[in-house]
Amino acid sequence: MKKEVKMLRSILSLRNFSIRATDGEIGKVKDFYFDDQTWTLRYLVVETGNWLMGRKVLISTSALHAPDWNNQTFPVDLTQDQVKHSPDIDTEKPVTREQEADLHSHYRWPWDRGGISFLTTGMVGGVIAPDIPFEERIAMETNNDETPEASPRHLRSFRQLVDFRIRTSEDQIGELHDFLLNDSDWSIPYMIVEAGSWYSGDKLLAPTKFVDRIEWESMSVNYLKTTSSLKNAPVFDYDQLDKEDFITRYETSYTGNSLGGNLH
Repeated sequence: MKKEVKMLRSILSLRNFSIRATDGEIGKVKDFYFDDQTWTLRYLVVETGNWLMGRKVLISTSALHAPDWNNQTFPVDLTQDQVKHSPDIDTEKPVTREQEADLHSHYRWPWDRGGISFLTTGMVGGVIAPDIPFEERIAMETNNDETPEASPRHLRSFRQLVDFRIRTSEDQIGELHDFLLNDSDWSIPYMIVEAGSWYSGDKLLAPTKFVDRIEWESMSVNYLKTTSSLKNAPVFDYDQLDKEDFITRYETSYTGNSLGGNLH
């Protein structure tokens, strides 16, 4: 039996994937919410078809079964009726902690800060029923460190972040073009940066663990590495993603270049 190979996936390539419920298609993926502290994909923004008048809904990565990559489909153990009666969230605005709580309560999704693997069996409403009542888990999460007001969820829309300027302490190195996702746990180890004339190639990979902060007013991402340390980074090519040694080669390149990988 051939060993399953973990791969990195372009987040742009996942747009327009279908979300398939147990009783029909829910809609198409149009955007993604990720946590910029854990660098993990958290939600898919799905535009529903005519059956729900084109409404946009959020689907947690915790609800996903293993994707059907060939047919560009994400199966979920949800029904269209569950989606129809889910909390209405304006996906053009930041998602609040209260909205997340309502959403997870409706679907009985687990409340989790980190990455989430694909679901298997024994599910209730799309996820394994938790041992701790949902209200208690929400209170535990909310009171873990700070109040909700002092500790925002750090959820970011990928669509709104595209073309943000990537800045080191010295100058601008390019613009954000894409993310690479680890398809085993939805972690986001790399940004794909469209580099300027200072770089020998068109695009380069920048490990997300070196992102200092995202500034929305200036539409920029502050990066902790120097421009000179990135000059010898390997040129990125989308055609390399389907090669089995892609992850190993890039980890080796970045380790040797004092950039460090972030894939395991």
